[in-house]
Amino acid sequence: MREVALPRRRLLLGLLAAGALAACGPEGDVIVVSGASGQLGGLVVEELLERGVEPERLILVSRTPEVLEEYAALGAETRFGDFTQPESLTEAYEGGDRLLLISIDTNVGAERADLHKNAVDAAVAAGIRQIVYTSFVDLDNNDSPLASDHRRTEQVIRDSGLEWTMLRNSLYMNGIVGRAARMVADGAATPSDVGVAYVTREDCAAAAAAVLASDGHEGRAYDITGPEVVFPQDIARVTSEVTGVTITVGVADSTETSATPPPGSASFAVVSTAVRDLTGRPAQSTLDFLSANRGLVLAGPR
Repeated sequence: MREVALPRRRLLLGLLAAGALAACGPEGDVIVVSGASGQLGGLVVEELLERGVEPERLILVSRTPEVLEEYAALGAETRFGDFTQPESLTEAYEGGDRLLLISIDTNVGAERADLHKNAVDAAVAAGIRQIVYTSFVDLDNNDSPLASDHRRTEQVIRDSGLEWTMLRNSLYMNGIVGRAARMVADGAATPSDVGVAYVTREDCAAAAAAVLASDGHEGRAYDITGPEVVFPQDIARVTSEVTGVTITVGVADSTETSATPPPGSASFAVVSTAVRDLTGRPAQSTLDFLSANRGLVLAGPR
């Protein structure tokens, strides 16, 4: 869901081409962004440029580097790198000082942490000094099945001997647009006592860029969350407020109620101020996010 970010991106690229942004960040550090053509990676690149990091200090790695031509035209290096081809990664990371290691999708199954290790080993071989890894919220306590690969990867990074920073992202708020659209279509929603401190992908990108472009984050783990715990009934209320559509909140099905909370539910309700602390601006609220994406909500479920 990037319809809001695109106008800013065009303006940003125009300002860069005109040399209108001042440089900032640790002087001379070369930043490597893995998965730079992905949704999060692309947003991180934009945030780094907006912070004044010169394109010449960026190495953008992707399995499809050809889609990054607009950044190459500004002076960034674009390189091929594939976690399933470890030999490609060392060359891709060569010359970098800091690496943003964006965790790969879960659809690779049990190989996920092993593929992350390929990237960490390549970072060591390439002379990377610091790895910034996009991990999972409240990882020390999170009992969700999704946490195990992140836990293994964090340990691999610590064992590598490199400096590290863990960005433990909560669930993306971007995903609630579809839920809100369904509520509008149905005119109804089902409540739950399980809440999530959703965070936007854009806020995760801003936090990552802030860490990559500044010093003092070595050896630290940040929970990157939204500003509040959000329940389905809250999504219904905000969606109704934003769209003007009446959404009736029903009663939870007692047959689905369990005495044992779903795995990870307590961790997903963790709220931190890291986005504000790192970026200087508050994390986006559900109201602000759904207001910005009102058109997508009203367009209906997809």
